[in-house]
Amino acid sequence: MAKQKLKTKSGVKKRFKLTATGKVKAGVAGKRHRLISHSGKYIRQNRGTAEIAKPDADRVKLWIPYGLN
Repeated sequence: MAKQKLKTKSGVKKRFKLTATGKVKAGVAGKRHRLISHSGKYIRQNRGTAEIAKPDADRVKLWIPYGLN
């Protein structure tokens, strides 16, 4: 009998992207609500996506056994 395939965590599919070199990118936190208390500089600098730290990236990669796409 063949071994079952592993499932990718559905939350990871929505929240992370893998770069061509295998790094993990994610949207920056703190941008959903209560933005009036943040400075314009904070809001601008946290636009888009950023590479996450290696320990966090290693954890995310466990949840995507076959990569993304």
